[in-house]
Formats: sequence, structure tokens, C-alpha cells
Amino acid sequence: MTSPPRTPLRPLVSRSRDEAHRAATPLELFFDLCFVVAVAQAGIQLVHAVAEGHAGDGIARYAMVFFAIWWAWMNFSWFASAYDNDDALYRVVTLVQIAGVLLLAAGVSRAFAEHDFFLVWLGYLVMRLALASQWLRAARAASGAERTMALRYAAGVTLCQAGWTALLFVPEAARPWVFLVMVVAEMAVPPLAEKDFASSWHAHHIAERYGLFTIIVLGETIAAATVAVKTGVEENDALGDLLPIAAGGLLLIFAAWWVYFVVPVHRRLLSNRQAFLWGYGHYLIFASAAAIGAGIEVAVEQAVGEAHVSATAAAAAVTLPSALFLLLVWALHSRYFKVGIAQQLVLPCAALGILLCTFAGHWGVLAGGLVAAAAVAVGVTLTARMERGTQGG
Repeated sequence: MTSPPRTPLRPLVSRSRDEAHRAATPLELFFDLCFVVAVAQAGIQLVHAVAEGHAGDGIARYAMVFFAIWWAWMNFSWFASAYDNDDALYRVVTLVQIAGVLLLAAGVSRAFAEHDFFLVWLGYLVMRLALASQWLRAARAASGAERTMALRYAAGVTLCQAGWTALLFVPEAARPWVFLVMVVAEMAVPPLAEKDFASSWHAHHIAERYGLFTIIVLGETIAAATVAVKTGVEENDALGDLLPIAAGGLLLIFAAWWVYFVVPVHRRLLSNRQAFLWGYGHYLIFASAAAIGAGIEVAVEQAVGEAHVSATAAAAAVTLPSALFLLLVWALHSRYFKVGIAQQLVLPCAALGILLCTFAGHWGVLAGGLVAAAAVAVGVTLTARMERGTQGG
């Protein structure tokens, strides 16, 4: 007996948290790949700013642009986990959000170079209004407390987008303060919207979505670093100077992947409180992961004499985000799966060790990579010993 044909439009109703075999869809993967275009643009501009000796201003603008990218990605991901019905209208609205992030990506260079945020704001407007329409559609199919939650989300997203308009008109000196106020406002929307009714996000699906985005960001980091090393070798014949940076950078990225995926994080996502803290913390995890690639590019440019920074500053561009990544992964989920003080100290000590590698100058990236690799090896050894002890007992 054949199943009935799928209708183009279906009610946008909440999905079960206990749904079996829930996995990311091809549309979600496409969504992630398009968002990484914007991440790459932000990384490129960060490299230019740091290499020219304007690290403070570059990091500030990177933080602002990356927040817009990450927050739009995160809002879509949690909404999709709760309501994705994969009908024609849902797909079209999701593609509109993709168009918005590509518009945002086109404006990243102007935001850095000319302090002109119009295209970034316009791309964000497209994404956010599309998301608000999805929440209104969910509200139409819901009732009671769930309907109230969906309407609160739609209103909160719309009001916050109106607030972001202030960035286009306030003086340059006031923009960081407007940004901080709007970050607080944006992050307050989910807990306020869900204070009476929790959306039915799926823990395993959410963990997979974050994991896949982490993989894609780390992949972009490897791609950017590879291009930088390739260009440095071809234009400056500096293979000997660049090999330590390439090797150390690769070890750092491999270690970042290893420590992120070594624990089954979905087991920690049992409530909104835990999930919101974990989800919000990924702003710095994603931003630091992308910044590792930018830092490797800076180190390469410094090694071939094209960056106006010292060897120590170039090493810091790699070691600082690498240490931050390891420390945050430990704080947000790894520590909950570690047993004993020895296991708990591996990642914090590795983060400190990588920071100290900054002072190795030209050898700082390689030294940091070796510390990260050693931390992974120690973690694996301690885990194996604990498992053998458990089995023996």
C-alpha cells in the first residue's frame, strides 16, 4: 500500500523531543555551508586588521559581525529542531534566510574598512524577518501557552531587529555600547519567550547541529590556513619558515576536533537552563575556532615579512583563540564527563601551556600544536586506564 502524496503545505506543529533517529537534513547542511561563507569573510578581515597592527579594532568588529552570523544561525537551528516540517513554504523561507546571510557576508569588508554596517544590517534584517514569519506560522498552528511562546518569539525578534537599526545612526564611539545593549536584548528573548512553555527542541539533533557547524568552521580554518601557506611558499620561497607554522596549526585544529567530539554532549542537554548556557557559550567556541585559521594566516604573513607585527604577536594570534577554544569546550561540556582531578586538569593545563607558547615567537605555533597533541594523548591514556580499572573492578 503506497503512502499518500505529500502536500506542498502542512501545519507547522512542534515535533516530539523523543523522536527516534532525528538527524540533520540536507537543507540544514546547505544552510550551514552558506553561513560559513560569512564566517570566512569575517576571518579574512580579521587577518587584515591584525596584520596591519590594528588588532584591538579588528577583534571588536570581528566580535560584532560574528555575533550577527552566529545568532542568526543559532535561532534558525533551535527553531528547526522544534518545528521543521520540510514543506515547500518552510524550505522557501529557509532559503530566504540563506540569501540574507550572503548579503551580510557581502557587507563584512565594508563594515571593517569603512565602518559601514548597512549591508550587514540589511542581510540581518532579511534573516530575522524570515525567522519572525516562521514563528508566526508556528503560532497559527498552536494554542494556549505554546501559541503565546511563538508570538513572544516573533515579537522579540522583530523588536530587536528594530533596535539594531540604531547602529546605522549613532556616532562611532557609541556603537560598541549599542551593540552590547542589543546583545543582552537578543539573548533575553529565548528565556522570556519560553518562561511558561518550552519549545520541543531535540537534544540529539541540537548536539548534532552544533557539532556539524563546528566541523564546517574547523574545515574553513584548515582551508584558509592552507591557502596562506601555499601563497607564502609560492611567492616567497619560504617553505622552511612556514613548515613549523603549518605543522603546529594542523595539530591545533586536529586537537580542537578531538576534544570537542570526545564526549556525548547530548546527554547534558536535559533542560532549557542547561541548553541555553551551552548554546550561548558556543558563540565563543565558534568564534575562537574560526579565529585559529585567521591567526595562522597572520603567523604566515609575519614569517614572510608581510605583516606589521612581531613574532610574539603573530604567535598570540594563534595561541589565544586555541587556548580559549580548549578552555570553553572543557567548561561547557567536557568537564561533566571527566572523572578525577587528573582528567579534569588536562584541558585547563593544556590551555595554559598553549598560552605560554606565545613567548616562543616564531616557534610558538608549533609549540602550541605539540602541547595540544600531548593533551589529547594524555586524555586518551587516562580514559583508557580508567576503563581498564572499571572492568578489572
